[in-house]
Amino acid sequence: SQPVLGELTASQVTPDSVQLEWSVPEGTFDSFTVQYRDAQGQPQVLPVDGGARRVTVPGLSPSRRYKFNLYGVWGRKRLGPISTDAVTAAAEPEEEPPSQPVLGELTASQVTPDSIQLEWSVPEGTFDSFTVQYRDAQGQPQVLPVDGGARRVTVPGLSPSRRYKFNLYGVWGRKRLGPISTDAVTGEGGHRLCLCPLQVLPPAVPKEEQPSQPVLGELTASHVTPDSVQLEWSVPEGTFDSFTVQYRDAQGQPQVLPVDGGARRVTVP
Repeated sequence: SQPVLGELTASQVTPDSVQLEWSVPEGTFDSFTVQYRDAQGQPQVLPVDGGARRVTVPGLSPSRRYKFNLYGVWGRKRLGPISTDAVTAAAEPEEEPPSQPVLGELTASQVTPDSIQLEWSVPEGTFDSFTVQYRDAQGQPQVLPVDGGARRVTVPGLSPSRRYKFNLYGVWGRKRLGPISTDAVTGEGGHRLCLCPLQVLPPAVPKEEQPSQPVLGELTASHVTPDSVQLEWSVPEGTFDSFTVQYRDAQGQPQVLPVDGGARRVTVP
């Protein structure tokens, strides 16, 4: 017998689409067609499979009333329509683009003869990255890239007792903001102060009680890998203050490996 169309309802309404649902109380249809007019008044036809009971109509305009007609196709017959009206949702407000970030002040700290640490602030917003620009001792321009989350960087490779001007730019999208600038003079060169621990010497041992000269035993190689060799040795008599292993590398260059006096093995990497 001839199939029957039930009711057509609209659900899941968005600013640019409406989902339609319908029922078929009796029989089955070969297919369906949804007809409506778009925002320009042009008729639109949306074919739907005969087994479907819902379809989403896309490409609609926000805050607009649409009338939808659903026809059922059964053989050569077109039955219906059943109809419903629906108003699309209002357009969602566009998110305001983030405001342009602001660079604060640039200061120099931790000055040494060959480096300066720079620190800066960002009172508002965030940057994608920064660049520090300055000229080296030869007057050549240098650029130091810095991550956007950083607020300090150390500029290395400077010359002693020399004034440098540093410019910091902030990169935000395709824009380069700034610069903020500061001047700094590197520290004086010369000998560095070494704060070394005092060495406490043991009381002198009378000559007759001085230990006899230690003796080296045998040296053997073990645990050989493609890029290392473990060496082991013995000390039959006495003790040594330290050891040194000497060898030539693959390029024929002499190499020296210092070893603690209490050790009896070392890996040459």
